[in-house]
Amino acid sequence: MNAPPASGLVAAAVAAATLFTACTKAEAPKVDAATERAEANKRARQDVFGAQVKAVESAREMPADLNQKAQDNLDKVDAMSK
Repeated sequence: MNAPPASGLVAAAVAAATLFTACTKAEAPKVDAATERAEANKRARQDVFGAQVKAVESAREMPADLNQKAQDNLDKVDAMSK
């Protein structure tokens, strides 16, 4: 049985260490999450999902609008009762 040459073992060890380092090295994100979310929303409004995104945004605004209208009507009723 012949033993492999020492230079082959060293080369294999160096290659394994390089591969391990490359696989475990985590790259830092280039853009923070908030910026990416804002850009994704902007792209979604202009893309295929534009109508759905606009519908969701208007649905989120509805409760405040309805509360304001209800408050206005309550104020009118109070003014009429006096």
